[in-house]
Amino acid sequence: MDLTPYVDNLRHELAVAADAGGDDARALAERLTAPLESAARLTLLSALSAAMGEVTLELAPGSVDVRLRGLDPEFVVTPPPAAEPFQEAREPVAGPPAPPLPPVEADDGATARINFRLPAHLKAQAESAASREGLSVNAWLVRAVSAAVDGAAHPRTPQRTQTVGQSITGWVR
Repeated sequence: MDLTPYVDNLRHELAVAADAGGDDARALAERLTAPLESAARLTLLSALSAAMGEVTLELAPGSVDVRLRGLDPEFVVTPPPAAEPFQEAREPVAGPPAPPLPPVEADDGATARINFRLPAHLKAQAESAASREGLSVNAWLVRAVSAAVDGAAHPRTPQRTQTVGQSITGWVR
């Protein structure tokens, strides 16, 4: 961007204002225009930088930077990353059936640890479901994963039946 027309306009306006003051004012204005040119350019650059800072706030994560090449500023625009186009979910194409998994032994006592991250709303729902069933969140998740791996649509809740003096607990399918 060429700042020369703007600096020349400022010089012209200063000359017009000095004409109203007479010969002494005109002479003073002529002596001041050369040193004021650098100050005017610097002031215009500061204003442009501030304006591009505000534009950058609106474009985030994109940005607009002002670079100085010689006496003239240059704008460098970095657009925000393009959003990936929306693709509709497709039905999985049926392929050959997967080989059956080997039978899983009952509980062999070995455990493995994983880090599992859930959205906050889903975590709250899992905690609520575990609480309703009288289980820890870990036990509820183990049961849900086991049911999903076994092919069940949803984990089943153990049905509890109590009679006077006896308690029966177990899984119902």
